[in-house]
Amino acid sequence: MGLFGLKKKKHTEEKVHACSCQRGCHAAETNITETEKKRTDTAACTLSIKVLGTGCASCHALLESTKQAVVSMGLYAEVEYVTDMAQIAGYGVMRMPALVVNGNPVAMGKTLKPEEVEEILKKTYS
Repeated sequence: MGLFGLKKKKHTEEKVHACSCQRGCHAAETNITETEKKRTDTAACTLSIKVLGTGCASCHALLESTKQAVVSMGLYAEVEYVTDMAQIAGYGVMRMPALVVNGNPVAMGKTLKPEEVEEILKKTYS
Protein backbone atom coordinates (compact mmCIF):
# COMPACT_ATOMS: atom_id res chain seq x y z
CA MET A 1 0.00 0.00 0.00
CA GLY A 2 1.45 3.30 -1.03
CA LEU A 3 1.39 6.31 1.21
CA PHE A 4 -0.88 9.09 -0.07
CA GLY A 5 -1.78 7.08 -3.14
CA LEU A 6 1.82 6.84 -4.33
CA LYS A 7 3.09 3.42 -5.20
CA LYS A 8 6.66 2.30 -5.40
CA LYS A 9 7.96 2.08 -8.93
CA LYS A 10 9.57 -1.09 -10.12
CA HIS A 11 13.19 -0.58 -11.02
CA THR A 12 14.85 -2.46 -13.85
CA GLU A 13 18.10 -2.42 -11.90
CA GLU A 14 19.01 -4.99 -9.33
CA LYS A 15 21.63 -5.03 -6.61
CA VAL A 16 24.40 -7.50 -7.45
CA HIS A 17 28.05 -7.93 -6.60
CA ALA A 18 30.43 -6.13 -8.92
CA CYS A 19 32.26 -9.43 -9.35
CA SER A 20 30.51 -12.61 -10.37
CA CYS A 21 33.17 -15.06 -9.25
CA GLN A 22 31.04 -16.55 -6.44
CA ARG A 23 34.23 -17.07 -4.45
CA GLY A 24 33.36 -14.82 -1.55
CA CYS A 25 35.39 -11.82 -2.69
CA HIS A 26 34.67 -8.51 -1.07
CA ALA A 27 33.46 -6.70 -4.17
CA ALA A 28 31.03 -3.91 -3.42
CA GLU A 29 27.37 -4.17 -4.32
CA THR A 30 26.24 -1.80 -7.02
CA ASN A 31 23.10 -1.04 -8.97
CA ILE A 32 23.65 -2.23 -12.53
CA THR A 33 21.51 -3.02 -15.54
CA GLU A 34 21.36 -6.37 -17.33
CA THR A 35 23.86 -5.36 -20.03
CA GLU A 36 26.34 -4.14 -17.44
CA LYS A 37 25.80 -7.38 -15.52
CA LYS A 38 26.86 -9.38 -18.57
CA ARG A 39 29.98 -7.25 -18.86
CA THR A 40 30.98 -7.84 -15.23
CA ASP A 41 30.57 -11.60 -15.61
CA THR A 42 33.81 -11.63 -17.57
CA ALA A 43 35.64 -9.29 -15.21
CA ALA A 44 38.33 -10.71 -12.95
CA CYS A 45 38.23 -10.58 -9.18
CA THR A 46 40.54 -8.19 -7.47
CA LEU A 47 42.65 -9.16 -4.51
CA SER A 48 44.17 -6.91 -1.90
CA ILE A 49 47.69 -8.14 -1.23
CA LYS A 50 50.06 -6.33 1.14
CA VAL A 51 53.59 -7.07 2.24
CA LEU A 52 54.34 -5.65 5.67
CA GLY A 53 57.90 -4.90 6.65
CA THR A 54 60.48 -2.44 7.89
CA GLY A 55 62.44 -2.15 4.66
CA CYS A 56 65.06 -4.85 5.23
CA ALA A 57 66.34 -7.27 2.58
CA SER A 58 63.97 -10.03 3.73
CA CYS A 59 60.97 -7.75 3.35
CA HIS A 60 62.00 -6.75 -0.16
CA ALA A 61 62.58 -10.42 -1.05
CA LEU A 62 59.03 -11.27 0.04
CA LEU A 63 57.70 -8.34 -1.97
CA GLU A 64 59.47 -9.55 -5.12
CA SER A 65 58.35 -13.16 -4.55
CA THR A 66 54.76 -12.00 -4.14
CA LYS A 67 54.88 -9.93 -7.33
CA GLN A 68 56.32 -12.91 -9.23
CA ALA A 69 53.61 -15.21 -7.88
CA VAL A 70 50.82 -12.80 -8.86
CA VAL A 71 52.20 -12.47 -12.39
CA SER A 72 52.75 -16.21 -12.86
CA MET A 73 49.20 -16.97 -11.63
CA GLY A 74 47.73 -14.33 -13.93
CA LEU A 75 45.83 -12.62 -11.12
CA TYR A 76 44.59 -9.07 -11.22
CA ALA A 77 46.01 -7.83 -7.95
CA GLU A 78 48.04 -4.88 -6.80
CA VAL A 79 50.80 -5.75 -4.37
CA GLU A 80 51.30 -2.97 -1.83
CA TYR A 81 54.35 -2.56 0.40
CA VAL A 82 53.56 -1.18 3.88
CA THR A 83 56.34 0.12 6.11
CA ASP A 84 54.29 2.27 8.52
CA MET A 85 54.48 0.64 11.95
CA ALA A 86 51.06 1.97 12.98
CA GLN A 87 49.42 0.22 10.01
CA ILE A 88 51.44 -2.95 10.63
CA ALA A 89 50.31 -3.00 14.27
CA GLY A 90 46.72 -2.65 13.07
CA TYR A 91 46.98 -6.08 11.46
CA GLY A 92 48.21 -7.63 14.72
CA VAL A 93 51.46 -8.75 13.12
CA MET A 94 54.36 -9.18 15.51
CA ARG A 95 56.95 -10.70 13.16
CA MET A 96 58.06 -9.36 9.81
CA PRO A 97 58.04 -9.72 6.91
CA ALA A 98 54.34 -10.56 6.75
CA LEU A 99 51.93 -11.26 3.92
CA VAL A 100 48.34 -9.97 4.17
CA VAL A 101 45.63 -11.07 1.71
CA ASN A 102 42.25 -9.30 1.77
CA GLY A 103 42.99 -7.87 5.21
CA ASN A 104 43.98 -11.18 6.85
CA PRO A 105 47.58 -12.02 7.77
CA VAL A 106 48.44 -15.33 6.08
CA ALA A 107 52.22 -15.57 6.68
CA MET A 108 54.50 -13.95 9.25
CA GLY A 109 58.20 -14.02 9.97
CA LYS A 110 59.20 -15.90 6.81
CA THR A 111 60.68 -14.95 3.48
CA LEU A 112 58.60 -17.04 1.11
CA LYS A 113 59.57 -18.25 -2.34
CA PRO A 114 57.23 -17.46 -5.26
CA GLU A 115 55.96 -21.07 -5.26
CA GLU A 116 55.04 -20.83 -1.57
CA VAL A 117 53.22 -17.54 -2.14
CA GLU A 118 51.30 -19.17 -5.01
CA GLU A 119 50.15 -21.98 -2.72
CA ILE A 120 48.95 -19.47 -0.12
CA LEU A 121 47.12 -17.43 -2.75
CA LYS A 122 45.48 -20.55 -4.20
CA LYS A 123 44.16 -21.50 -0.76
CA THR A 124 43.00 -17.97 -0.05
CA TYR A 125 41.57 -17.25 -3.51
CA SER A 126 39.69 -20.50 -4.08
